[in-house]
Amino acid sequence: MPTSPEPVSSTTAPPPLFVTADERLIGDLLALAAAADVTPVMAREPLAALSAWGRAPAVLIGADLADAVAALAPGRRPHVYVLTADRAPDQLFRTALQLGAEQVVEVGTSGAWLVELLADVTEQCVARGRVIGVVGGSGGAGATTFACALGQAAARTGPAIVIDCDPQGPGLDRMLGLERTEGFRWDALCQTTGRLSARALRDALPKAGGLGVLSWYAGTTAPSLQAFAVREALSAARRGHETVVIDLPRSPGRLIDELAARCDQLVVVTIGSVLGVSAAVRMRGRFERHPGLGLVIRGESVAVADVVSVVKVPVLAQMRDQPRLDESLDLGLGPLPTERGPLGRAVTAVLGSVQVQAA
Repeated sequence: MPTSPEPVSSTTAPPPLFVTADERLIGDLLALAAAADVTPVMAREPLAALSAWGRAPAVLIGADLADAVAALAPGRRPHVYVLTADRAPDQLFRTALQLGAEQVVEVGTSGAWLVELLADVTEQCVARGRVIGVVGGSGGAGATTFACALGQAAARTGPAIVIDCDPQGPGLDRMLGLERTEGFRWDALCQTTGRLSARALRDALPKAGGLGVLSWYAGTTAPSLQAFAVREALSAARRGHETVVIDLPRSPGRLIDELAARCDQLVVVTIGSVLGVSAAVRMRGRFERHPGLGLVIRGESVAVADVVSVVKVPVLAQMRDQPRLDESLDLGLGPLPTERGPLGRAVTAVLGSVQVQAA
């Protein structure tokens, strides 16, 4: 009687299916799966593979069981591969055709390719976390404070991360009282290459509860951001968190504009004054094609309707200054120790407005 597929461990996405009883091949495949940050289902006999056949994002069949699986005539599906630890014999290609496999893969010479395959097909099944970019419409508007408050609020309902992309800013870890907390920072990330695991990033970051922070080491001169590192960090952050908040600098640049384009919601925080609204108009011109562009107005001296008529961008929230904000920051509690107050209401309004773009 066939046994059920053997789950190696649970994941947030449907796991890939490995079908083999070859212990040497199993060892190689599990090492590759670990490098791809995926946890497979193992089926060590043909019948055990059928229950997971249609759900798995990819099916990798060992040469030892390929003929037996083909004899069961499972339904045709994409991302089926026949694997061998040795040189593939001619007969194996005929079996692969019967299975509708896309390729016969020799594991010894294709390890890096298999890691990318497993990571990519599994990532396509993972729900993408929402990404909210925050940028100041004018100097001193409090965009970094608002970004940290968004992260704190989002972390109360699920894993969240705030990413510091403003090298000239005060530092998100300082704003959240994490400057002395050990963890992964940009300084290390910009010196690495290759794929960044969502789990590795989430586990390595300095944290306050469910909120992770990616910033620079306190007291060091922040280097310029490297495009490859920023793209990989954002991809891993989105795979591993429900909410990603990016603190963007006001200064323009190709990488910053690219990051803004990758956000589901782009929030411009501006002071409610003639000068602040004028600055928001200029920022609107820079990001006018963004479908999720919205304003947060700090101060109540201007009417929302007047701002909308001038800037021609939706106002997501208007708020008074948060009482005792400096004291909260000095105590290392971040800008939002509780959900009460004008800042709490404003970030709640913004979080409720975000619609995730299609992948």
